[in-house]
Amino acid sequence: MATEEQFITLDNKKSDLGKIKVAPNVIEVITSIATTDVDGVNKMRGNFSSSVQGLFGRKERSHGVKLVFNDDDNLDVDVFVYLDYGVSVPKVALQIQDQVKQQLLFMTDLQVGSVNVHVEGVVPEKATKVDTDSLFDNDGEKSEN
Repeated sequence: MATEEQFITLDNKKSDLGKIKVAPNVIEVITSIATTDVDGVNKMRGNFSSSVQGLFGRKERSHGVKLVFNDDDNLDVDVFVYLDYGVSVPKVALQIQDQVKQQLLFMTDLQVGSVNVHVEGVVPEKATKVDTDSLFDNDGEKSEN
């Protein structure tokens, strides 16, 4: 069972109803989904464990995200991403920052201090395979010898 310190207490407008606590993993998942929804993001940084789990159909949604509470009790979010080749890195990074701040505010009412985007790499487009069977065909018809 998780200990009390592992949960993030949200500000509750009606304090007489009780406390609202959210596990950090929930914040990481929201951040990860918000990040991958941005056009130009290919994938989040993972580790060997998440790669093996992905082979068996289990997708880890919280990898590539690091949460830190600074001295002012603001949440700082670090996002580690791989981008598609050909996109504008600053433009996509700004979209990630906006999307993450917006989704965390909308879904948890948390004020985010900063969203730091770390571009780990660029993923090139996959080359299309050449169909060698129809390489010398005329107008898509097969010639008979």
